[in-house]
Parts: sequence; structure tokens; C-alpha cells
Amino acid sequence: MRDRRLLYANAFLRALATGLIGVLLGLYLAQRGFPASVVGLVVGAGLSGAALSALIVTYLGDRLGRRRTLVVLSLLSAAGGIGLILTDNILAVCAVAFVGMVNGMGRDRGASLVLDHAILPSTASQRERTQAFAWYNVLQDIGHALGAVAAALPVLLRMAFDLPEAQGYAVALGVYALLMLLTAILNLSLSPAVEANGGAPAPALATVTPESRRMVRRISGLFLIDSLAGGFLGTALLSYFFFERFGASAGAIATLFFFARAANAVSHLGAAWLAARIGLVNTMVFTHIPSSLMLVAVALVPEFWMAAALFIVRELLVEMDVPTRQSYVMSVVRPEERTWASGVTALVRMGGWAVAPFAAGFLMQGVALAVPLLIGAGMKIGYDLMLWKSFHDLKPPEEQEK
Repeated sequence: MRDRRLLYANAFLRALATGLIGVLLGLYLAQRGFPASVVGLVVGAGLSGAALSALIVTYLGDRLGRRRTLVVLSLLSAAGGIGLILTDNILAVCAVAFVGMVNGMGRDRGASLVLDHAILPSTASQRERTQAFAWYNVLQDIGHALGAVAAALPVLLRMAFDLPEAQGYAVALGVYALLMLLTAILNLSLSPAVEANGGAPAPALATVTPESRRMVRRISGLFLIDSLAGGFLGTALLSYFFFERFGASAGAIATLFFFARAANAVSHLGAAWLAARIGLVNTMVFTHIPSSLMLVAVALVPEFWMAAALFIVRELLVEMDVPTRQSYVMSVVRPEERTWASGVTALVRMGGWAVAPFAAGFLMQGVALAVPLLIGAGMKIGYDLMLWKSFHDLKPPEEQEK
């Protein structure tokens, strides 16, 4: 339980920092006088660094040591925050973002997450595993939301203390760096039990069994479909849809997404309760399909209040596959294979999220506003059906005991 609490604290603090920098980065760069093209370059450099670190952790994390790697990742992230304060050269800012894995997306999706997912099952019994993942995701949601609110810190400092805007941004970036330093300290406190094989020398990647390789390859192919579909349904694109389709104000859209994130947090806990009764794969599939049908309805209804109500119901269901998916993958591979499995599936999902928005924007502009929503919903339903067909017979250990 001590290691699990440390992982929870780390997840919350890292999400708080990620939510903060996700909102702050573009504003800070604009305040420094960088054009939009440079903002895109810096965000891309940070995400590229995050992807590379996830790749390294996937194949070397266990051999380097999970605890040691988590500490290094936290220190590099903290250095990235400090580096942004100290430099104003374009190339240097891009380099800092890359090395510091500065995440401009506002959601924690990197190498530390890969290792956390590999460690978390060892801190819980088989029956507690899904509940442990559910609380982990709830704390992340809370952290992301509070971090986004904390991005108002430069404005608050200016109003309260008449602090110049540039100094206010420096303070906020300092807070980001401090949060990441705190995660480094917490990671140092993890016990040797978090390591692969409980601290024994980690096996070479070649010892991953052929069965696990085949299973992860199959499920990753399905996750790619789901993440491509998710790329059509990003927050920015959905906000744009509500604005253009219904003329909704920025305040109304912001309020809608606040309630949506609250619904996501509830759905994570609901997923653990439901999975204990009908199974992980059934929970993933039979909550996801209704959520996709709700999204189709969002695209077709004539009034904003109707779309908003349907969207909230959709958000109560759509995230139920997150803790169940994480728990399922970690349960059907051996403990020493969990870092590799977590990393491979995370990398596949990151790739899908990155690619789809380019096509979604063109479809919105060239065909119709609702087309990305309909394509995303259709792809997700197809993914759910294929997932159930492929994996409903492959049950995790706790379900085999029933």
C-alpha cells in the first residue's frame, strides 16, 4: 500500500504539472514574442522527446531500474521547466522542450506513465487491480483539471502583487519545475519491490514469451484503431464543433467540458465496480458502444442543450474502458513483461492520437462539421466489436477463478 500511495501521489503531482504546462506553454511563448509557427515547433519537440523516452523505457526501463528511471525522468522534466525560464533562443527552446519532454497536450502521456502502469499491479491483489487503476486515473483527472486552473497564476500575481507579466510566467514555470522535483523525491522513496522481479536482475527482452508477443501485437493493432478514432474526437476539435454548429459561447463550452471531466472521474470508479461483476472485456465493450452511439446523436441533434446533455452521458461511459483496459493488459502478461507491454501499447496509442487530427481538420473544413464525429464513432464501434470477438475468451486470472 505504501508504494501504491506513492504512485498515486506521483500521478496527481505529475498531472497537476502537466495540466499547468499544457495551458501555460503556448501563452508563455506568445508572451516572449514567438510566432505561432515556433509554438508548434516547441510543442512538437516536447512530444517527440516524450515519445522517445517512452520508447527507451519500453525496452530498457526494467534493466536500468524502474525507480532510478522514474527519478531521472522527473529531474529532466524539472530541468525543462527551468530551461524555459532561462533561454529565449528558438533552437535552445526546442532543445529544452525535447530533453525536458515538455508536454503541451495537457495530459500525462509519457514514459513515467508506462512505468507506473507496470508497477501498479504489483501493489494490489488480482481482485483489487482494476480498482487501483481506477483511483490512479481519478487522481490524474483531478490533477489535470487543477493544473489547468493554476495556469491563471501569472494573472493572479499581477493583480495581487503588481508583478510584471514576464515574472509571473517565470514563477509559474518555477512551480512546474518544483512539482516535478517533488515527484523525483517521491520516486526515490519507492521500495525495491517496484522493480521487475522484485529487485532481481531484469530479464532480457528476448525472454518475453511468444504468446505474450502475439497477444500484445493483436491488442495493439486494435488499440491503434481506437486511438485513431480518438484523434478525430480531441477536445479542441469538439470545442470547435460546438462553437461552429450551435454558436455556443466559450463560457458555455468551458462549462460543458468541466462537467465532462467530472463525469470522466465518476466513470473510472464505475468501471471498477462493473468489471467486478461482468468482467473487464465486457465492461470495455458494452460501455464503449453506447458512448459512441451517444456521440452520433450529438452530431445530429438540432439544439446545443440536447447535444450537451448527450455529450455528458457519453462522458459518463466513454472512459470506463481506460482503467479496465490498463488492468486487462497488465493481467494477461507475466509480471516481468509488464513494462514492455505497457510501453508498446502506449506508443501505439500516442501514434494514433498524433495522426488523426490532421485529417479531421480537413474533413471539417472540406466536407461537413459532423464528419469527424461520425467517423470517430464508427471506428470506435468497429474496434469494440473486434475487441470482444478477439479477447472475450482470454480472461484475466481473477475471472478464471469464478
